[in-house]
Amino acid sequence: MFAIADHIIDTPVALAPMAGITDKPFRALARQFGAGYAVSEMLNSDPALRQTKKSLHRSDFAGEAGIRAVQIAGSDPQKMAEAARYNVEQGAQIIDINMGCPVKKVCNVLAGSALLQNEKLVGDILRAVVAAAGVPVTLKTRLGYCEGSKNILAIAKTAEQAGIAAIAVHGRTREQMYKGSASYDLIAEVKQSVAIPVWANGDITSPQKAAEVLRQTGADGVMVGRAAQGRPWLFAQIRHFLRHGTPPAPLPFQTAADTMLRHLEAMYAFYGEAAGARIARKHIGWYVAPLAGGEAFRKHANTLDSAAAQYDAAAAFLENLACETPYWPNEN
Repeated sequence: MFAIADHIIDTPVALAPMAGITDKPFRALARQFGAGYAVSEMLNSDPALRQTKKSLHRSDFAGEAGIRAVQIAGSDPQKMAEAARYNVEQGAQIIDINMGCPVKKVCNVLAGSALLQNEKLVGDILRAVVAAAGVPVTLKTRLGYCEGSKNILAIAKTAEQAGIAAIAVHGRTREQMYKGSASYDLIAEVKQSVAIPVWANGDITSPQKAAEVLRQTGADGVMVGRAAQGRPWLFAQIRHFLRHGTPPAPLPFQTAADTMLRHLEAMYAFYGEAAGARIARKHIGWYVAPLAGGEAFRKHANTLDSAAAQYDAAAAFLENLACETPYWPNEN
């Protein structure tokens, strides 16, 4: 347990912000399985984009349980400050600043992890957002822009001095994208160099890995990203291991199957049936990847445009496996 300003994090396991993935239905699932904290998909700081269908879905927090942490992205300090004020007015309780996204369309406009090349601009953005927000502000970032410029220690000190309430560090550079293995040595140094809470992020793929990364880094918590895709129960498994020091019991197949179907229903309700069915395709692929016949079913599901047809096909596929598969396969 630790605190981000006056917000208590009772379980040191968080869902990392991921564009196109950590929407309202997925955040709800992560929390139901024990995530102590979940951050929204990133919202562009450009005010001209606030009323697009994508932005309106990403900024929908109505009825959401837990701390409402909203991530914003951009490269202009004043636009970022205004975006922070606007999102607080919409109900954000924590503002998170994206300086970690490595994808080209973000970095090409000098946002996300591209900002790590300009430490002065980093400081300007952090100070402007902290001054404007009126709520705690956190930072999600990487080790640096490239192998020859791992400046996370300088970034972390700048963040602390600017009033940032917590920092999450992905153990790769922007240049690495998601290739290779995450490195945790510099995250440990960050934890030693600042007094604010530190999340360790990158390759947290199992309960045992979560515990090892916490031990190695001394971080206050772990932030889980891609490994939770199709595995929202990973949060419960990590929480169990951290609390008891023993592996969790095997996951009953029916529990996982029911979770997948409930997730599909939530996406249809949130986005509407047509859009929900399209968005659900990637989640279906992640869920069924470890199952016998999963790849063939993924391809079939991608041909179904109707939410009802997609749901019925998924339910039938899972039902056929349930009688001979007592436990959901463990991918680690």
